[in-house]
Amino acid sequence: MFTIFLSGCSLLNLNDFVLPNDIEFINTIETLDTPEKICNYMKENFIYEPHLLYVLNPYQLYITQKGDCDDFANFSIFISNYHGYETFLIRIKWKNEFSFHYIAIYKENGKYNYSSNTVYYPINVSTLKEIIEHCLSIYYEYEPKNYTIYDYNMNIIEQVIE
Repeated sequence: MFTIFLSGCSLLNLNDFVLPNDIEFINTIETLDTPEKICNYMKENFIYEPHLLYVLNPYQLYITQKGDCDDFANFSIFISNYHGYETFLIRIKWKNEFSFHYIAIYKENGKYNYSSNTVYYPINVSTLKEIIEHCLSIYYEYEPKNYTIYDYNMNIIEQVIE
């Protein structure tokens, strides 16, 4: 479990990502029309591999099939946004660890759900703070130092620093 948090130190602006001319990739994106389908796809097709110094764009992850939390989050919010979902990214910094953890947020039917790595959590809450609280209850052995919430365009929506 510890290795999960050794990754992720950079942000990827998905507005700069150009959809490649790869019909298989495009067909895959078309079929993954809900956050739950996206996470199931990632769980079945991708392997966790730490990338300490870089972040993959969605196509690179699709090709290599190996990534970490920020790669998975970017893949899922890109495809969700492609299908019209409002999406967010949360970066959590842990105390006593040189690491961050990224989670993807999806607004579905007026409520928020999220994924952490390849696991989808359909908790249907009203606030992004509730998402963070739920995530922290799962990773209870780690104490958060701070967190930042970004919208799809990587604008900071909220930042809490302790």
